[in-house]
Amino acid sequence: MQDGRRVTTAQQWREQRRPEIVELFEREVVGRIPKDVPRVTWEVTQTATGELAGRPIHARRVTGRVDNSAYPDIEVNIEFLLVLPADARGPVPVMIMFGRGRLPGEAPPAGAFQPPPPPPGSDPPATEQLIAAGWGYAYLNPGSVQADNGAGLTRGIIGLANKGQPRKPEDWGALRAWGWGASRALDYLETVREVDAKRVGIEGVSRYGKAALVTMAFDERFAVVLVGSSGEGGAKLHRRNFGEAVENLTASGEYHWMAGNFMKYGAEESRFGRMDAGDIPVDAHQLLALCAPRATFISYGVPEKGDALWLDQQGSFMAAIAAQPVFRLLGVKDLGRSDDYMKERMPPVNVGLLDGRLAWRQHDGGHTDGPNWKHFIPWAERELGIR
Repeated sequence: MQDGRRVTTAQQWREQRRPEIVELFEREVVGRIPKDVPRVTWEVTQTATGELAGRPIHARRVTGRVDNSAYPDIEVNIEFLLVLPADARGPVPVMIMFGRGRLPGEAPPAGAFQPPPPPPGSDPPATEQLIAAGWGYAYLNPGSVQADNGAGLTRGIIGLANKGQPRKPEDWGALRAWGWGASRALDYLETVREVDAKRVGIEGVSRYGKAALVTMAFDERFAVVLVGSSGEGGAKLHRRNFGEAVENLTASGEYHWMAGNFMKYGAEESRFGRMDAGDIPVDAHQLLALCAPRATFISYGVPEKGDALWLDQQGSFMAAIAAQPVFRLLGVKDLGRSDDYMKERMPPVNVGLLDGRLAWRQHDGGHTDGPNWKHFIPWAERELGIR
């Protein structure tokens, strides 16, 4: 607790310690969502049918129109794509993924980047694996909620909520805004009878891995998360001075992800004096703890070339170890290791710790979570009681 007392019961965690941690993350790290964010009205704009992984599917493109009557200069239309197995016998679990998807048979936009075909023997795409397993999937376009640049902070949902004015120090950054968008998408899924809204998950890789973790931590309706290669600002410990650092998050290319207050932790000089990661009052293990007791899978992809240590998988493993006590306190199984994050050894590449509600696995194959989906889906089904 903030006053130094130990947390010994689940009730203490839920009623006292968890709110303390939420307050610190909102004030100092990811920012607060304003209380008067305009409401969202959802509209199905396009539908299609097709086949995927040998199963019939039906898909819909949905637009979330954010009420801008108080500030018409800014429009925010959330782009959301939902794909469900058409032969399901009841409501299905759904994974929301940060990204842009296409309807069945829809051609890619002109000039859009086309990834090379996967090498022979590769796993099927996550979308095929999910449909084959009887899940649905959805794509939320984060750029339709908030632009991924600092210039966009007076536009998008942050700009609309602020009526075009600059942020205040405690205001939300893009990570929290993308998470807000995912929460509004979950609002919509709760109205779709074919969806099991109690078994909706969130996924993202890299910056969107950070956003997925933030989403899960703050919105307790999400049942499961796949946190892909999230690094600094995600599952990696701020205070571990290795690879991607706080100073990277506060630099010109990434500062918009965070609350304005976070900037002081990467400043050589400010009215607060010199501050660094050691001054941040919370760290990644506490962000992971906010996800407990829900199903939390931490994934890392090791690139074949380049700086494989930039994302600091070790720092994220240490954070996961340090988060274990909260999972156990709330009555679920953790990684199955001791709580000594300084001595516990990270498993080798392609070896997972998948026996608990908190899970860990790093894989080869690059900066993606693709190779972990075949491990994630059966793990999630077990933890969610689907099978």
